Amino acid sequence: MDATHEVFNQPAPLAGYNLFRTNRALRDALAFNAPQLDPGALDALGAAVGTPEMQAHARLANTNAPVLHTHDRFGRRVDEVEFHPSYHALMNAAVGAGLGGAPWGSPHPGPLPEGEGADAGAHVRRAAGFMLFTELEPSILCPISMTYAATPALRGNAAVFAEWEPKLMSRVYDPALVPWRDKPGVTMGMGMTEKQGGSDVRANTTQAVRDGSDGWGDRYVLTGHKWFFSAPMCDAFLVLAQAPAGLSCFFLPRVLPDGTRNAIRLQRLKDKLGNKANASSEVEFHAATAWLIGEEGRGIPQILEMGTMTRLDCALGTTGLMRQSLSLALHHTAQRSAFGKPLIAQPLMKNVLADLALESEAATALALRLARAFDHPGDAHERPMARLLTPVAKFWICKRGSHFAQEAMECLGGNGYVEEGGQGVMARIYREMPLNSIWEGAGNIMALDLLRATRKGDAVAALARELAPARGVHAALDRLADALPSRIEVMSTEPEARRLAQDVALAMQAALLAQTAPSAVVDAFCSSRLGGDWGHAFGTLGNGVDVDSIIARAMPH
Repeated sequence: MDATHEVFNQPAPLAGYNLFRTNRALRDALAFNAPQLDPGALDALGAAVGTPEMQAHARLANTNAPVLHTHDRFGRRVDEVEFHPSYHALMNAAVGAGLGGAPWGSPHPGPLPEGEGADAGAHVRRAAGFMLFTELEPSILCPISMTYAATPALRGNAAVFAEWEPKLMSRVYDPALVPWRDKPGVTMGMGMTEKQGGSDVRANTTQAVRDGSDGWGDRYVLTGHKWFFSAPMCDAFLVLAQAPAGLSCFFLPRVLPDGTRNAIRLQRLKDKLGNKANASSEVEFHAATAWLIGEEGRGIPQILEMGTMTRLDCALGTTGLMRQSLSLALHHTAQRSAFGKPLIAQPLMKNVLADLALESEAATALALRLARAFDHPGDAHERPMARLLTPVAKFWICKRGSHFAQEAMECLGGNGYVEEGGQGVMARIYREMPLNSIWEGAGNIMALDLLRATRKGDAVAALARELAPARGVHAALDRLADALPSRIEVMSTEPEARRLAQDVALAMQAALLAQTAPSAVVDAFCSSRLGGDWGHAFGTLGNGVDVDSIIARAMPH
C-alpha cells in the first residue's frame, strides 16, 4: 500500500530564483526605455522576491485576512485594522525597495519640478520594481500605489506638501497609528466613490463645511461616507466632498496634528473575490477634519492627477501577474510528463505556452513605455503619449489579464485550481486578475478617457511618430498604422471607443516589440494579433511560428 503513495511526476515549487534575471522581456524593455539605468537594485529585488521566505509571507498575508476592530474591550472607539505580521514584512520590503513615493524625491530642497523624479528613469525603474513585486504578492501594493500616486497631487497644498513630502518619499515603513511627525515614513490612500455614484463621483453627497484656517490652509469638516475606502490604516487620504463651490479634493489624516484621532469610522471590511491581504473598507465621516487641496470646485481634476498614476499601476500590476502566471505554467510543464514526454514538448502545449509568452512580453513592453512618459512630463512628445497610453494600457492589458490567467491555470490542470501552498499561487492570481480592470475606472471609463485624449490636436502626430520606427517590419502593422490616424481624427461616437483602444494598444505593442524583441516574437505577434492568423483562444497560433524560440526566451530558469 505504501508504494502507491510514492510521489513522482510532480514538479518542485518555483522558488529560490531571481525574477529579474530570468525575465528577458523585462530586461530588454528596461534597456530600451531607460538605457542609462543601473539595474543593480532591480537585480537585488528580483532575488529577494523569489525566495521561499518571501513567498511564505505572501501566502500567510493572504490566508490570515485583516481583522477590523471598531472598539477596544472597554468600549472605546478605535477603528483599527489588525494585520498578520507577514503583511507588515511585505510592506516593509516594498517601501524599502522605493515602490512608494521615493521616485518623486529630489536631491535639491524645495518643491519638485512638476512630475520630475530624482533622476532620469526613476519612474521606469520603479515600474519595473512594481511588476517584480506584483509577481510575489499584489494585494499589499494597494497602499504602496496610492502613496506613489498621491505624492505629486499634494502639491495643491504647499503647506501640507512641505511637511509630508519627506515622509512620503521615505524608504522606511512604520505601521504605528501616531502623528506623522513621529514616524520615519508614512503611507497614503484615497476615497472617491460612494454608494449611489461609483465612478460617477459628481453624484457624491459627502459635505464639506468650512471650519477656519491654520498652518495647513483652509480647514473643513467632512460629513458623509465612502463606499470603497482602501487601505484604511494609511496615515492620510485624499478624498472628494461637496464644498460650496462644488466637488473638491481634501487631505484627510488619520491622526490630527494635536495627536487625537480623526472622526473616521470604519463600518466594515469588504469581503472580496481576491485581494485578500489588503483591507478595503466602508467608512463614515462624522465631522472629520480635512484640509483643502487645490481650489474649491476643482476636486475632480485634482484627484485625477492621482488616478492617472494608479492607472499606470493597474497596467503594471496585471503585467506582473501575467509574467508570474506564465512562469508557473512554464515551470510546471517542463517537469510534468504526459503521454510519454514532458508537457512542454507536446505540440499543442507549445502553442499555448508560446501564445501566452507573446502576450506577456507585449504587455511588458507597453506598460514600461507608459512609465517612461512619466519620467519626461515636460517633453512635447511624451505629454500626448501619456494621455493616449494611460487609458489604452489600462484598458487592454487589464482586459487580457483574466483570460490569460485562466489559460495559464489550465496548463497546470487540477494543481492550478487548488488554493494551498506552492502551485496554489495560480489560484490566488486568478482571483486577483479582475481587480485591476475594475479599479480606477473600468473598461468604459478608459474608453471615454481615450476619446478625450484623441480630441487634443497633438494625438495623431504623437502616435504616428511613435509607430514610425517599426514601419516596414510587418505588413499587418503597416496597414494598421496607416488606418489609425484617420480613425482617430473622425472618432466621435462612444461605441467605437473600445475598438480604438484595442487597436492602438496592439499597434503600440507591435511597434515596441519590433524594437526590443527577437524576430520570432515580432513575426508571431504581428501575424496573430494583427494579421488574423489566430483564433479566439490562446494556443491558436498559425503554422510557421517559431514556438521553441519564444518559449526558450520566456523560461523562468
